[in-house]
Amino acid sequence: MEKGGTKFLICILVVLILVAGGVLGYKILRDKNNAQNQTETQAEEADEALVTEIKQKEIKTFKGNDRPVAIMYDNHNQAWPQAGLNKAYLVYEIIVEGGETRLMALYKGADVSLIGPVRSARHYFLDYAMENDAIYVHFGWSPQAESDIKKYAIHNINGIYEDGSTFWRSKEKYAPHNAVTSMKNLLQSAKTKGYRTTSEKESVLKYTADEINLEDARTATSITIPHSDLQTVKYEYDEENKVYKRFARNKQQTDWETSEPIITKNVIITKCDNYTLQDTENKGRQGLKNIGTFDGYYLTNGKVIEIKCIKNARNEKTVYQDLEGNEIQVNDGNTWINICPVNANIVIEPAIQETPVENTANVNV
Repeated sequence: MEKGGTKFLICILVVLILVAGGVLGYKILRDKNNAQNQTETQAEEADEALVTEIKQKEIKTFKGNDRPVAIMYDNHNQAWPQAGLNKAYLVYEIIVEGGETRLMALYKGADVSLIGPVRSARHYFLDYAMENDAIYVHFGWSPQAESDIKKYAIHNINGIYEDGSTFWRSKEKYAPHNAVTSMKNLLQSAKTKGYRTTSEKESVLKYTADEINLEDARTATSITIPHSDLQTVKYEYDEENKVYKRFARNKQQTDWETSEPIITKNVIITKCDNYTLQDTENKGRQGLKNIGTFDGYYLTNGKVIEIKCIKNARNEKTVYQDLEGNEIQVNDGNTWINICPVNANIVIEPAIQETPVENTANVNV
């Protein structure tokens, strides 16, 4: 073959090699881009899955910027059954005069059409309204509560001074156990009074969306709490629904409207003493020694641990810690906080079985 033909073949070969290289390079680049796009797509899908998971694990009990509303509930047996307690995210039960207790139920962003019966204020309930940054709702007040509401400039709604559009008297119960209201009415009253209806304050309780089972804790299928000789409360565990059902004076508590049992995901007990006030009215009204560090319990999912309840000032948040000093995590769900005397004979079932000591007195050695 002549030199010209050889050069031509070499040129064709070079061109073919360049074309082949270009095709191969294109394929490599294309595959690389496809792999990168696939990786990015997988990363985006993973991010979306994570966001979805976070949303699913979002705390449901305490969210949004609605300001809590704290409502004084009549807990006399003539007021039973009460309405709306299952829609409260937090309920406090504390002693009042005559061995009775009253409840203070807190709501956040809840639409509740019937609330009550509502009863009068007691000054130590204000401590828990303040630590929750709540609008305080009551129907009447003790002299101490009236004085402290003014002293601390607490945003309050007093049914006695409302114009009749906020509260009404139910015909199903007798006075004074029949004053009721609704959340719609209360929020309208709050706006009319110029009260702030939003809040950025964090919850008193440290909620977790991940289920807490207190694995190594003592089993507690029921707990009995005597607030006084008159008022004894019991919570019995419903294992199927993982909640506690509430009983008072040996009677199961139910909702006035729905007849459903009153239930709670969590129970917290604080042991601190009450005392009788020495005032001119001599009605046996009580005070509460609730500033300091107190023993208590936390129950959830059929288990119980001992805790410390720490409150350093009336308007400061109570901190609930385990015995190692860690703030307890509370399961996402409603909570009842029972404040009872230090010497209350709290009974947790099943009882701890002591290991019998073998009798060796008559054993021959």
